Amino acid sequence: MKTLKVYAIFYLIFLYAPIFLLPLFAFNSSTIIAFPLESFTTEWFTQLLTLSEMHGALLNSLKIAVISALLATTLGIFAAMAVSRYSFPGQKGIMGFIMLPLVLPEIIVAVSLLIVILRIGLDTGAWSVIAGHTLICTPFAIAILQSAFAALDPALEEAAYDLGETPISTFRLVTLPLVMPGIISALLISFTISMDEFIIAFFLTGADPTLPVYLFSMLRFPKLLPAVMALGTILVVLSILLITIAEYFRRRGAKRTGNDTGGFL
Repeated sequence: MKTLKVYAIFYLIFLYAPIFLLPLFAFNSSTIIAFPLESFTTEWFTQLLTLSEMHGALLNSLKIAVISALLATTLGIFAAMAVSRYSFPGQKGIMGFIMLPLVLPEIIVAVSLLIVILRIGLDTGAWSVIAGHTLICTPFAIAILQSAFAALDPALEEAAYDLGETPISTFRLVTLPLVMPGIISALLISFTISMDEFIIAFFLTGADPTLPVYLFSMLRFPKLLPAVMALGTILVVLSILLITIAEYFRRRGAKRTGNDTGGFL
């Protein structure tokens, strides 16, 4: 047991040490990313305000992430409800294909989508990145929402039917409010995944790159590396915040139903 604890500690250090180094170099006055550190400065965070191309990439990423999260969560609601409430031929096989992007290497997904888009004569751009991000975010949304629908007592919906509600009004007035914490959690997780995703965006983006693609291009210029560290620090903080909020709503929904099977944190 002691050996396992030591291994777990070293594993966590190896995994998270690069993230902890980001703020160290982001607040370091030297342009060289190396020890020893020189002096404290916020210059690199101020420099972010002058990078107009980065602002465009950030807005492009936000637009893509919001649309992808909405599409993935909407598709996830339908799929999770279908699996939890109904039984149909080929159900396991269909769900297996839908969840396949969870285990497929992203580069395979990106190259496949690029070949299909070029073969049908279309140009790459924001819409193609949205399609790719929706594809990889939908399985995550389904995984979250499926547990939310599975924890929902069907007797509540049956009671609404007995009181004269239609399936649509029952879904709107009964089902949707009860699974809303799961929906919010799925939205936030899908948004975070889309904002951080690089490989699919690198292959499918057009003239307007996403933020991760733009950051990759900045690595060619050593003088801009401290600004990259500063931006990375901001993104890490925001990602942790979004995941924490998503976990809060997941636990809130689990507490309401009394069925908590584990989560992100």
